[in-house]
Amino acid sequence: MATLAFCGLGVMGLPMAVRLAAAGHRVRVWNRTPGRDADALAAGAVAAATPAEAARDADAAITMLSGPEALAEVALGPDGVAAALAPGGALIEMSTVGPDAVRTLAERLAGRVAVLDAPVTGSAPQAAAGTLRIMVGATAEEFARWREVLAAMGEPVHVGPPGTGAALKLVVNAATAALTALLAEALVLGDRLGVDEAVALDALAASPMGIIVERTREKIERGSYPPAFKLALAAKDLGLADRLAAEGGLELRLARAARSRLQAAERDGLGELDFSAVVAHLRGAPAQEARRDP
Repeated sequence: MATLAFCGLGVMGLPMAVRLAAAGHRVRVWNRTPGRDADALAAGAVAAATPAEAARDADAAITMLSGPEALAEVALGPDGVAAALAPGGALIEMSTVGPDAVRTLAERLAGRVAVLDAPVTGSAPQAAAGTLRIMVGATAEEFARWREVLAAMGEPVHVGPPGTGAALKLVVNAATAALTALLAEALVLGDRLGVDEAVALDALAASPMGIIVERTREKIERGSYPPAFKLALAAKDLGLADRLAAEGGLELRLARAARSRLQAAERDGLGELDFSAVVAHLRGAPAQEARRDP
C-alpha cells in the first residue's frame, strides 16, 4: 500500500480520496475550503493543514483542482507539495489543466519527482463507484508503477507520454460541452415548434445524441441540476481549449459557441449547478440544485 497526499476535495476529488483510503492506502487530505473532508476521514484518511504537510514523506501526491492557477499554487507554492515530496516520488495531476501546465510542472520537477497527468472521464457517481476512466499521460515505467493506485479510482488507460492525458481530456470536454449546448438548442427548437418535451427527448435519445440525453434527461425533466460537473468549470475548460487551439492556428467555432452559451448561464447565476443547466437557461426554465418532487 502507498502513502498518498490528496489535494482537492471537490465534487470529484472527495469520492476519489475516499476510494483510495477505503482500498487501504495511507491517505492525507487537504482542501482549500475547510470542512469538506468528513467522508474521507471516516474512510481512514488523515487531514493536513497545508499541501506540503499532506505530501511530507508521501510516495505520491495527487491533485484534483479547479484549473492551472490552482495547480501552480498547490504544487509549486511556498506550502506546495513539490517541496515536500521526497526525491523519487511522483505528482499525479488529475485535474483538467491542459498539456502546457503539465509540461511546465514536469520541467520544474525534472530529475527529482515524476509527473503523471491522469485526468478522468465520468462524474460524481462514477467517482464514488470507482468506475472512472483515467487517461494517463506518462512513461511506460511510471504508468506501470502507479497503475494499481489509480485502479482504486477506476480504469487507468495509458494514452501516451506526459501531457497526452491532459490534452485528451480537453478534447473530450470540448466535445461533451458542445453536444450539451446543442441539446439545449434542439429542445428550444422543439419548444418553438410545439413538440412535447418527452417526445423530443425520446427521439433524441434514439439519435446520435443518445448518450447526452441519457446523462441529462432526469435533470431536465425535474428542473434540478445537482453538480456532477459544474457549469463554471465546463466554461473554463472550453476557454482553455479555445486558447490552446488559437495558439496553434486553429479556430474551434462550435466549441466557442458552446462556451458563449455556458458563459451566459454562468452570468445569470448557474455556474455552481451542473453544466447541463445550460438547457434550462436557454429554454428560460427554472434551474435549481435540489430536486423537486414529481
